[in-house]
Amino acid sequence: MDIYDITASAMTAQRLRLDVISSNLANANTTRKADGTIGAYHRKNVVFAPIYGAAQGGGNFGETHGSGKELELKEGDANLSMGTDGKRLLKGRISQAAFNGAGVEVQQIADDDKTPTRLVYDPSHPDANEKGYVEMPNVNVVTEMVDMISASRAYEANVTALQSGKAMAQAALEI
Repeated sequence: MDIYDITASAMTAQRLRLDVISSNLANANTTRKADGTIGAYHRKNVVFAPIYGAAQGGGNFGETHGSGKELELKEGDANLSMGTDGKRLLKGRISQAAFNGAGVEVQQIADDDKTPTRLVYDPSHPDANEKGYVEMPNVNVVTEMVDMISASRAYEANVTALQSGKAMAQAALEI
């Protein structure tokens, strides 16, 4: 049953996202690296990737996604078009029946190097530099709380989808 695989993969991914957010919050004031050297903790982000199974039809979509399997569509498929850069793009929705084992997976847990760390003046801190500044993590507690609410709501939505799928299967069995 695809609905169970899809929602299970999404719930697993959101659970990992919640764990990473918790780690970010726990290290919001960490000024040392794991090996004990001076250096601020860098916020972590979870990168998701879709899992596509084998699709119906011939022709190669030409791009691998997540699990490394290639998505195959017919050249004349209404959902396939050329982008302005010459790359093929998917438009709209493709029938779920076209996929086997679709879902989501965690591609990587990456450091957030785009958000700069902040310098705080505290000459009494043991990790302060020669000018009295301490490099603090690039973790914003408000951002983490918003991400936590988002991940928790996504998890709840997947639980609801799973329950709806179970109810539909049960109703089909009662017919």
